[in-house]
Amino acid sequence: MTSFPIDLSTYKPVSLDPSNSTLTDEQRSALQYNIQLCRDAIIFFTATGAAHGVGGHTGGPYDTVPEVMILDALFRGSPDQFVPTFFDEAGHRVATQYLMAAIAGDLPAEQLMSYRLAHSKLPGHPELGLTPGVKFSSGRLGHMWPFVNGVALANPGKVTFCLGSDGSQQEGNDAEAARLAVAQHLNVKLLIDDNDVTIAGHPSSYLGGFSVRQTLEGHGLKVLEGDGEDLDGLYARICEAINTPGPVAVVNKRSMAVGIEGIEGSTHGHDVIPVDAAIKYLESKGRTEAANILKDIEKPKNTYQFLGSSDKVGSNRNVFGEAMVEVLGAMNEADRKNNVLVVDNDLEGSCGLTQIRKAYPEVFVSGGIQERGNLSAAAGFGMVKGKQGVYGTFSAFLEMAISEITMARLNYSNLLCHYSHSGIDDMADNTCHFGLNNMFADNGLDDGYETRLYFPADANQMRAVVKKVFGDPGLRFIFSTRSKVPMILDTAGEDMFGGSYTFTPGKDELVREGSAGYIVTFGDSLYRALDAVERLKQEGIEVGLINKPTLNLVDEEMMAKIGKAPFVLVTEAFNRRTGLGSRFGSWLLERGYTPKFAHLGTHEEGCGGLWEQYPHQGIDPEGIMKTVKELVK
Repeated sequence: MTSFPIDLSTYKPVSLDPSNSTLTDEQRSALQYNIQLCRDAIIFFTATGAAHGVGGHTGGPYDTVPEVMILDALFRGSPDQFVPTFFDEAGHRVATQYLMAAIAGDLPAEQLMSYRLAHSKLPGHPELGLTPGVKFSSGRLGHMWPFVNGVALANPGKVTFCLGSDGSQQEGNDAEAARLAVAQHLNVKLLIDDNDVTIAGHPSSYLGGFSVRQTLEGHGLKVLEGDGEDLDGLYARICEAINTPGPVAVVNKRSMAVGIEGIEGSTHGHDVIPVDAAIKYLESKGRTEAANILKDIEKPKNTYQFLGSSDKVGSNRNVFGEAMVEVLGAMNEADRKNNVLVVDNDLEGSCGLTQIRKAYPEVFVSGGIQERGNLSAAAGFGMVKGKQGVYGTFSAFLEMAISEITMARLNYSNLLCHYSHSGIDDMADNTCHFGLNNMFADNGLDDGYETRLYFPADANQMRAVVKKVFGDPGLRFIFSTRSKVPMILDTAGEDMFGGSYTFTPGKDELVREGSAGYIVTFGDSLYRALDAVERLKQEGIEVGLINKPTLNLVDEEMMAKIGKAPFVLVTEAFNRRTGLGSRFGSWLLERGYTPKFAHLGTHEEGCGGLWEQYPHQGIDPEGIMKTVKELVK
C-alpha cells in the first residue's frame, strides 16, 4: 500500500489547562502547526473519495479543525475533567473521527486513503464497532445532542462536548435537547460551526429570522459567539464555557471551507472537494506527493453486464423533478400558484426538486433541515380538496416523520412525497443513510384515509408514475434510488415502460413469464432480478419475474397467478424485517396459496462503497440465482 504522504507523526501533542485561558507562544505555535497539518490531511484523504467516485464531505471537518485541536489538548491536559470524545452531531464530518483515530494510533494512516471505499471500514458517517478508534455512531444530522445529554447525565462532574453546526441546529431534536440541558443544568458544551452554508443554500437567505445564537439564548443557554479562525479568542471562549456551570454554546463564525480557493463560502464546500481543487490546494502548501497520488487514482468501475436491461441509464430522482415540471407546466398559472406547494428539506439537488424551483419558484419553499415540520406544512397546504402538497427528502429520514404522516392521514391531506436515496445502492454514507423502512409510511388502518407507496423501476416508469398519481387524493409516496438505473427491456428488446405504456396504480406487472416459479421485486432490484432470470433461463430454469411498483396493494389477479406457482421469491433492498417480503407471505397464506416462499432483503450493516452494497447483502443476481436454485431442488 502507498504510504500516507503527509507525516502525521509530526503532530505536536499539546496539553492545555482550562483554568488558564491565555495561550503561550509555544502553545499557540504548536496548535497552529497541528491545525495546518490536519487540514492538509483532511483535504487530501477526503479528495481520494472524490477521485475514487465515492464522494464524501470536506468542508465540515476542515472547518472545525481548530476546535478539535483545542479539545485534544484539553483532553491531554486534564483527562479526568472531560468525557474525552469528539461527539459530533454533523455526521458527515466523519473525516474528523478518522483523522484523530489515525493520530491516536488506532488506525493506520494509509487506511485513510480508502476513505468510503467498499469494505474499507471508513463509511461516510462514523459507526461504533466498525472502525478502530471511532467512539460513537453519529447517525443522521442533528441526532447527537440529545444523546450527549444522556452521556452527561451518566458522567456527573465531567464536561461533555458536542460539536454542532448551523445546519444541525435547524433540526427539532436540538430544540428538545436544549430545553432538557437547561432544565437539568447539564454540563454540556456545544461547539457550533456557524458558516451559513448547508447543502442547498445559505440559511440567512432561505430561513430568514433563524439565528443560532438567539435560538439557543431563547432556550436559556449562555452563548459565546466569535470568530472561529481567531485561535486565541476561540480558546478563551472554550475556557469560559468550561468554567461556566451548566450548558453553554460556543458559536464560531467562519466562512465555509475558509482559505480554499474557489470553494470558500460556497455551498460546494459542504460536499467533497473536487480533485482538481484539492491538487491545487495541496501544491500551494508544498504537498506535492499528496497531489501526485490524487492525479494517479482511477475510479473503480462495475464491469458486470446486466442482461435484460439497456446500456442507457437514468436518474429516477432527477426524473421525478422533470416529470413534475411537465405536470405543473400543463396547469394554468393561477391554478398552479393557488393549488400546489412544493417544500424542500435542503436536498433539492438530490431529490430532483431543483428543476421545480427553477421553473416555477412561486410554488417552491426552501424549508431548511426540518423534515418533520416541513412534511406537516406540505400536508397542511393539501388539507383542502383540490390542493396538493409536495415534499421531498431522503428515505432514511422517513422514519423521523411517522407521526407527522399519521397526522396528515387523520386530516385527509393530499400529499405527494418523493423520498429519494431508497434502499442501499450507491450508499457510501452507509447504514445510517440506508432507506430501508419505507413501508412504515403505510401505517394507517384498513378503513383509514388512502395511502399509496410507489417505487418505479426505471426513468420511464418514474415519469409515468408521477404523471398518473399527481392529481390523486390522499397520501402518495414515490421512492427512488441514489443510483442511476438502466431501462427495463421487454422480450423484444424494447423499453418496457416506454412508448405507449401507461401506469396503473395497484397493478403488478409481468416482466417475464416462467413455469418454475416467480420472483417478485421492485425499484432498482428489478433489473438485477431480471439479469438473474435471464441467466437462469440460459441454464434451463424457467423463472418468471413480477414487477410490483405499487408496494402496499394486493393485485388479486396476479396473486392468483403466482400463488399457484411452485415457488415465490421476494427480493428487495428494503429491511428484511419490515419490507415487502415481510407482508407478502401473509398475503399468500390469507388467500390459501402455499407455494414455497423465500425472501431476500437487506439484513446486515453496510460495507460502504457504491454497487458493492448489493452483493454484500446477497441480493445481487448471484445471490438471487443461488436462492432460486435452492427453491427448485
